[in-house]
Amino acid sequence: MTVKNILLVEDDEVFARAISRALEQRNYSVAHAQTSEQAKQLIQSDGFDYAILDLNLGGETSLNLIPVIKHKLTGIHILILTGYASIATAVEAIKLGADNYLAKPADADEILSAMLVEGNSDIPEPSESSKLEPMSVRRLEWEHIQRVLMENNGNISATARQLKMHRRTLQRKLQKRPVAK
Repeated sequence: MTVKNILLVEDDEVFARAISRALEQRNYSVAHAQTSEQAKQLIQSDGFDYAILDLNLGGETSLNLIPVIKHKLTGIHILILTGYASIATAVEAIKLGADNYLAKPADADEILSAMLVEGNSDIPEPSESSKLEPMSVRRLEWEHIQRVLMENNGNISATARQLKMHRRTLQRKLQKRPVAK
């Protein structure tokens, strides 16, 4: 059995250690990077089969790593893992070449399941009940803010102006975790 290599880009050291340990127990080899720069150095020296990228790396996005990784390692499968999931960032990640997107908290089995999906066509369709259930107003607000933030390339001040909202109010909203539905 060949050991598959995983690049884990995660700035939360405790979470990275726990996930690395769990993946290594499942016969995967894990190389951990805490920053985009460390990740770029690792992809120059090692061959990876999979990459798990935390979307938010200490205030910066890891989305810019996707094209770099895809260019260097053409057959790699990329999973975006985030505590601040939104439709806008999911769409952007998939457009850039990520194979899947998973919201935290997630355990090793959920991560492996999401990571091993061979392209988006294998992702199961949502059940009928989840298709019919509308999003809450709070979730719609979160999604709208994320979309406008993406349109403004992450610029908080420009986003606040466009939303006609005080910058500090927007920052407070962005610090909160999104509601589930």
